[in-house]
Amino acid sequence: MRVIAGKYRSRALVAPRGVDTRPTSDRLRETLFNVLAPRMEGAMFLDLYAGSGANGIEALSRGAAGVVFVEKAAAAIAAIRSNLKSLGISEGFQLDTRSVATSLKHLQEQRQSFDIVFLDPPYKNADQYARTLEALGGPQERLLAPGAVVVAEHSRKQSLDEIYGSLQRYRLLEQGDAALSFYRNGTAA
Repeated sequence: MRVIAGKYRSRALVAPRGVDTRPTSDRLRETLFNVLAPRMEGAMFLDLYAGSGANGIEALSRGAAGVVFVEKAAAAIAAIRSNLKSLGISEGFQLDTRSVATSLKHLQEQRQSFDIVFLDPPYKNADQYARTLEALGGPQERLLAPGAVVVAEHSRKQSLDEIYGSLQRYRLLEQGDAALSFYRNGTAA
């Protein structure tokens, strides 16, 4: 794994050992960030189920103003810290080691908002997609800035709903065994 572009381009990243974390492939991450490029400069990026932190680090490398990594697995937390340290990144990020549900509530209480939200739960926890997307699109959540984009990486074989609360899918990209579903707030569209 490596950083694809930007300030930290071509720098190597480590991934946690084991099968619980499935890092986004370099090719899929490049596709994702090429799509998000016009929105990246100065954006606040929320990396849910962050794993190695590669997506949040890619966002920082490409000009995001800040990233919140949300990850509770000890091996993944260690990988995120190692990757940030090896790149010399000491500011512009937060690392939240609670569950995604707890973290979303905490971020809302802090009145944080995000321009881009990326989520990639373990495929074996398929129920987490609906729970997280419903929370992000629910009436009680105010984590999405106007015009925000929510992107879910999932198995190509797993279909996600077109609508979760106020979130409506507007784009689906498939690459290999993986897919990216792009959502935006339908009430603001």
